[in-house]
Amino acid sequence: MSNSSLPLVTEASYLTLHYRLASQAGDDIVSTFKDSPATLQFGMGQLAPFLETCLLGLPEGTHKTFELPPEQAFGPRNPDLVQRVSRATLRQNSQLGHEYHIGDLVEFAAPGGGQFAGVLREIDDQSALFDFNHPLAGQKVQFEVKIIGIL
Repeated sequence: MSNSSLPLVTEASYLTLHYRLASQAGDDIVSTFKDSPATLQFGMGQLAPFLETCLLGLPEGTHKTFELPPEQAFGPRNPDLVQRVSRATLRQNSQLGHEYHIGDLVEFAAPGGGQFAGVLREIDDQSALFDFNHPLAGQKVQFEVKIIGIL
């Protein structure tokens, strides 16, 4: 049987698949392999666009792992996204009496009403240093996928 009779992933596909995103060290970031597979409509933002790009054109039944460099994954680290936040701003943004610890992921309200998160790198009496890069920015990631069905 030739592969030409198998359906291929297109930009209009509805997919049932298992997928796993792992750090360079092999730690799972997200994985459906131990649970039921995911079902998703291509192009609806359920998978990051860079992951959808990997899937385009793959035939049903494909099981493969992609190694994605930072530029194709969460982007390179941006030093401009490491910023000091005053203690006053931190207090306005947090619940009363909240204690912060190095490595905490802290969400901030953005001026436009959205949210953005940063990892606390250092803190003193005047200010705190936050890294607003995606935790996986600057890292290679592994994207493993098994396409179970394509509609």
